Amino acid sequence: MSQWTPTSWQDKKVAQQPTYADSASVETAVKALSSLPPLVSSWEIETLKSQLADAANGKRFLLQAGDCAERFADCTPERITEQLKVLLQMSLVLVHSTKRRVIRVGRLAGQYAKPRSSDMETIDGVTLPSYRGDLVNDIEFSEIARMPNPNRLLRGFERSAMTINFVRALIDGGFADLHHPEYWDLGFVEHSPKASEYQAIVASIAESLRFMETLAGEAVGAINRVEFFTSHEGLHLHYEQAQTRQVPRRDGWYDLSCHFPWIGARTTDIDGGHIDFFRGIANPIGVKIGTHDVTIEKLLDVLHPNNEPGRLTLIHRYGAEKIADELPKLIDAVKATGKQVLFISDPMHGNTKKTDRGIKTRNFDSILLELEHSIDIHKSMDSTLGGVHVEVCGQNVTECTGGARGLDEAGLGDAYETLVDPRLNYEQSIELAMLVGQKLG
Repeated sequence: MSQWTPTSWQDKKVAQQPTYADSASVETAVKALSSLPPLVSSWEIETLKSQLADAANGKRFLLQAGDCAERFADCTPERITEQLKVLLQMSLVLVHSTKRRVIRVGRLAGQYAKPRSSDMETIDGVTLPSYRGDLVNDIEFSEIARMPNPNRLLRGFERSAMTINFVRALIDGGFADLHHPEYWDLGFVEHSPKASEYQAIVASIAESLRFMETLAGEAVGAINRVEFFTSHEGLHLHYEQAQTRQVPRRDGWYDLSCHFPWIGARTTDIDGGHIDFFRGIANPIGVKIGTHDVTIEKLLDVLHPNNEPGRLTLIHRYGAEKIADELPKLIDAVKATGKQVLFISDPMHGNTKKTDRGIKTRNFDSILLELEHSIDIHKSMDSTLGGVHVEVCGQNVTECTGGARGLDEAGLGDAYETLVDPRLNYEQSIELAMLVGQKLG
């Protein structure tokens, strides 16, 4: 295989990239990004890789969750705090139920680019470029707003930096202190049918901590804070290239735009630019596996040649109706290579549908069913489901039907905010964590 550099992907066929009017301005933006300090460090990346290796062996559980598509306008302390709260609460529930340490990875601080099924969008006879996320253009349907703008690469980086800096400040300041999980409650938790069950979990953890500290005679300091990692789909390759660099005293190249980038299902062409870029970075990486054709043996040969522990995560997303047929094939294909990967379930994307009114939604029961099938299939095949990948929101949005309070299609218009895909709201997220934890426990 040819020598790799961060720009090697440019010699390949590349899908899902925006078309810019001025290539010189793109080069200027990339050069500016390349000179800025990184968002994460290689030490953090290697720590995550080690923990993902533990998850593949059943010793930890990965919770990868967050927004479908972050928006520049949502880079506010309130939004970031609420998103962190729901991730912490979900992880708390999973720790309590599974008795495993949970790896917290947010779809956060960089999830600004989205794949689209078509390059162009037509509304009322007017055709303009599709919205590809705030990293590329604006959701407003006008010629100026929809024109891909390379300056948005810098704006996205700046907001990613502000987001991860604020998250770190919150955690370092004790926001995630397990001695006080009651501080994480969102205002409407009391209205949830699962509220009493959640409060019982909180009380149980607090009591366990008091018991340990009584025995030890001192506070358990390591529980004052949690580790938190960032992830996003590595879709816009100029952006990823700009933050990829070598670091002192380590071999290889690291994509320092986040800890854990992943390849989306639409960009898994084995000869394409995304696979070529990801093969050369030292980060732990994920690959979405669904209805798109992927030859697992070739994929692992390119992305996972040395069978490095924690290197490769396969995120399967088949849908509740197809999971029973498709997941066993994937597990068998991986076993045939003799290599170990971390399997996690994305029960969101395979269960997306449109209502009669054309509103994109997902049903909570279908999401839960795919997760339950995934757990059962892995167990029956002597395999390990080591995590879950979900799109969630810290606000009480109405985008997915079902859940304990029985949101129906008529209620979707109450607080439907997503620009791309529907997300579980706060109550549905906690409920899902409880039900999955019970299944895994």
